[in-house]
Amino acid sequence: MTPQERAVQEFQRRFGAAPSLIVRAPGRVNLIGEHTDYNDGFVLPMAIDRAIWIALRARDDRRVVAHTLDLDDNTEFALEALKHTDGGWSEYLKGVAWAIQEEGYAIGGWEGVVAGDVPIGAGLASSAALELATARAFAAVSGLPWHPPTMARICQRAENEWVGIRCGIMDQMISAAGEASHALLIDCRSLQRRPVPLPSGVVVAVLDTGSRRSLVDSAYNERRNQCEAAARFFGVPALRDVSLPELEARADELKNQLGEVIYRRARHVVTENARTLDAIAAMERGDLVALGSLLDASHISLRDDFEVSGKELDALASCARWTDGCHGARMIGAGFGGCAVALVRTEAAASFSARVAACYEAATGIPAAITMSRAAPGAAVVTRSGTIRTDDAIRR
Repeated sequence: MTPQERAVQEFQRRFGAAPSLIVRAPGRVNLIGEHTDYNDGFVLPMAIDRAIWIALRARDDRRVVAHTLDLDDNTEFALEALKHTDGGWSEYLKGVAWAIQEEGYAIGGWEGVVAGDVPIGAGLASSAALELATARAFAAVSGLPWHPPTMARICQRAENEWVGIRCGIMDQMISAAGEASHALLIDCRSLQRRPVPLPSGVVVAVLDTGSRRSLVDSAYNERRNQCEAAARFFGVPALRDVSLPELEARADELKNQLGEVIYRRARHVVTENARTLDAIAAMERGDLVALGSLLDASHISLRDDFEVSGKELDALASCARWTDGCHGARMIGAGFGGCAVALVRTEAAASFSARVAACYEAATGIPAAITMSRAAPGAAVVTRSGTIRTDDAIRR
């Protein structure tokens, strides 16, 4: 049974009728451009065919009543009296409600059931998918036309200011605006985006280490603080504004003032931005060898300069990289566990999965879950006749 079917079935059981609306928002895999989004840089994610679904109907009392099947938990809150409680999944719903209202939009309540197949804590943006599905639900019951960049910004604010994770805009933007069969080049400063067709003859493999992390409890916010310190050193708004020659010209001065660690953090961001733009050029000319080399270099930089990998991620990326049919592999997401991504020749996909899984389990004793992912559209309202997307500007 699909997550959509489970959500609908449980809604009917709980509320005694069919839902009047179904919304979905996808997770994502990032091909390249890691930890560059909160540095106003460039990223190249794609929305994947795993999503969070909400079956719902509007209420007239400005309350939200929701149940999550994946965690078997309930929440209920009033839109005019939002407050932090247990720090669990419901904080994402409340945070989105808070952020939308902080932007001056009037929203109504709803009751619904949440289900999904985006693994939690795997680096596939499960929190952003939940945020965007929630925003889609509020927009649908409140008559707000859908504008992906606006809602992405609102959901980012919810995660930054309500949940307490100082994430960049990438996850929310790709979940809001993803396109089928394409990755999306996103300029995280201007939010300009350009669809980039996926190369022919390859599939995108998502490699799950089976290890999980919590961003709030991790060094994620510390990495952001370190990047901001480096930007202040250079007197620029963000590391996106620093070139590699500029960084190297002042490397000794930076190390003396702020230390070797800050220099290496900055070097990752500066080189990763360059790798992302180089990856676009490689994709456009169909150069899979160059593209794969850029993915490999990204992983090394994340491992050595940004220090957000780990033994499981390193082992899985290595197993993938040395398996026939792989053009390149790297860790994805915030790090400290979760998933890696690999570009694999289409005809080698089946044998690749089996060999990498065996290699990884032999190295770590942990089974790996390996899936081939397709690029999917962004957050949408779904009906029996298909998916409906409206990209009009939100009206106050």
